[in-house]
Amino acid sequence: MASVRREILIEARPEDVWAAVADFGAPHRRLVPGFVVECRLDGDDRIVTFFNGAVAREAFVDHDEQQRRLVWSVTESALGLTHHNASAQVFTEAGGATRFVWIADVLPHEAATPVGQMMDRGIEVLKDTLEHRAR
Repeated sequence: MASVRREILIEARPEDVWAAVADFGAPHRRLVPGFVVECRLDGDDRIVTFFNGAVAREAFVDHDEQQRRLVWSVTESALGLTHHNASAQVFTEAGGATRFVWIADVLPHEAATPVGQMMDRGIEVLKDTLEHRAR
């Protein structure tokens, strides 16, 4: 299984970053607008449309307030994934900043490249969005 990990320092309060991350049904409004252009809840799943028109069904797995960690799994996508499990976690850094860590475990192994490219773009949008709101 391929594991893709991205992390970034965000100049925003950890509690504000966590509030945006934890809002499972609103990544297109609060977390990564423009990267995710539409999201709708369908039971415990969310149907996410990305900037490139790709659509994915993501199943909610876990939400841990104490650890500030959200976990989800892609159950349907155009990438041909046979496995996808991801987590986003928020850590407090010195000076009130936030370290954001995003990990995705995927199969087949070859999916790591396109998933990583999407994560690269998404994490930059996330940083820009949350820092802009913090100002």
